[in-house]
Amino acid sequence: MSETLATLSPATTPPPTSAASRLRQYYVLTKPRVVQLIVFCAVIGMLLATPGLPDWRVALAATAGIWLVAAAAAAFNCLVEQAIDSKMARTAWRPTARGQLSTVQSLTFSAVLCAAGSTLLYFAVNPLTMWLTFATFIGYALIYTVVLKPLTPQNIVIGGASGAMPPVLGWAAIRGEVGPEAMILCLIIFLWTPPHFWALALYRAEDYRKAGLPMLPVTHGFEFTRLHVFLYTLVLFAATLLPFISGMSGVIYLVCAVMLGATFTGYAWKLWRNYSDVLARKTFKFSIVHLSLLFAALLLDHYLAPLL
Repeated sequence: MSETLATLSPATTPPPTSAASRLRQYYVLTKPRVVQLIVFCAVIGMLLATPGLPDWRVALAATAGIWLVAAAAAAFNCLVEQAIDSKMARTAWRPTARGQLSTVQSLTFSAVLCAAGSTLLYFAVNPLTMWLTFATFIGYALIYTVVLKPLTPQNIVIGGASGAMPPVLGWAAIRGEVGPEAMILCLIIFLWTPPHFWALALYRAEDYRKAGLPMLPVTHGFEFTRLHVFLYTLVLFAATLLPFISGMSGVIYLVCAVMLGATFTGYAWKLWRNYSDVLARKTFKFSIVHLSLLFAALLLDHYLAPLL
């Protein structure tokens, strides 16, 4: 690992910068938008784990701990992929790609965040949540970023397991165990991940080709990728009905899930039959809306259904 990191970053000292600019660079390193979605899904898992409101002290500690470890994983990802990021328009602005933060600074920052988050989860939440969160860190930062992403076009599918863990972490934080309901939420995110990222990869295919990453549009072509985006949305649609089928949620969620699933599938169908970069971009953006509103609907149903 040390040899890999050494080849990614030249031994240069970043130019002097103000304290505010440096803090901004560290903040950007955490991929705040990605982490926000991770924490949102984890919080939904916490809220769904109990009929009423969870213990706010445990929930707050779990939210902070999961945020810290997720941010650490994001920072480590930026560090490992700085050479790749510098070749891609979507990521060339990152502090590591621009050489604004050195390898030592980025690695230290990631390690401190991970240690702080893990300690908080272990002592203020429970050991199970800490170990599950740390395993998620390993899965994303090492197994996905270092091993899977540069080696196989199925990187998103296999690596999606770590990205699907947030609701499980939230559930474990409150219940102290992993129940079947949490695994249903995990399955939904797992199946959502491929069409979400492949829609992005379609209109960023040239970036991935230049960076040498074996993303599906690069290795198998656009038509193959578009078909699989559509097929995955169908399977995802079915999976999003499981909370209702299992009795975890009611009619409020079902209506929202059907509407969101039909819209996402519609985007994927049009993308398969009549591709354009604009449509791929719209599909990618809607996929984020889809997951956010789907989990919000679960929460809405959880609290409103008993009152109806």
